[in-house]
Amino acid sequence: MALFTESGFLFLLRWLHFLSGVTWIGLLYYLNFAQVPFFAETDAPVRSGAQQKLLPRVMWWFRWGAMITFLSGLIYLLHYWLGKRGIGDPGTWVILLGGLLGTIMWANVWFVIWPRQKMVIQNALDTAAGKPANPAVAAAAARSGLASRTNVVLSIPMLFMMGAASHLPLPMPGSGGAFWLIFLIIIGLVELNSLICAPAKPTTKPLGSIKGTLWSGFILTAVFYLVFEVMKKAG
Repeated sequence: MALFTESGFLFLLRWLHFLSGVTWIGLLYYLNFAQVPFFAETDAPVRSGAQQKLLPRVMWWFRWGAMITFLSGLIYLLHYWLGKRGIGDPGTWVILLGGLLGTIMWANVWFVIWPRQKMVIQNALDTAAGKPANPAVAAAAARSGLASRTNVVLSIPMLFMMGAASHLPLPMPGSGGAFWLIFLIIIGLVELNSLICAPAKPTTKPLGSIKGTLWSGFILTAVFYLVFEVMKKAG
């Protein structure tokens, strides 16, 4: 039977990766494009009810979708791209970049967004029960929101690279060290901006709107693509 071969195993792994990835990224877009604007416009009692009842469900699927996407992608990367295709395949470099972006997004979900959303949920439960509000929740929610918008930005080049690895041949870089140094600096600056800058800083203001967030993601994708083209191996 086809599914009980190595090719079948890789297919099932990739299918699981797609399925969990659609769940994760779909909820990421739902949170940023629908729920957050709704919370900003709705009345406090409605918002509190949604934070108590809706948000825990969304965050469960959100974080575990991220986890399964990360683990299935890591296994596929090690077994197929590095194990079979090898580091000499240009597609491996593309998928490594996509995997790096996905890993940072996964870390944001589990170590930045989820801990702070737990505070938001607990605060809604406490205030509904007549307890005093937690004064740290506003700052926590702002940091979580900035990390979530950063994940939207990173998701756009991440999905581009995931598709390009198999369907858009990109050139092999001429210098691996310089190639990764450039990408690590760019990605590091984007991530640090979400972790240490205040939400009102000029560098975070583009992420304050959906339009600005999307444009940031498309521009970052174009920059990444151009790095591949500019640094391509001669000959």
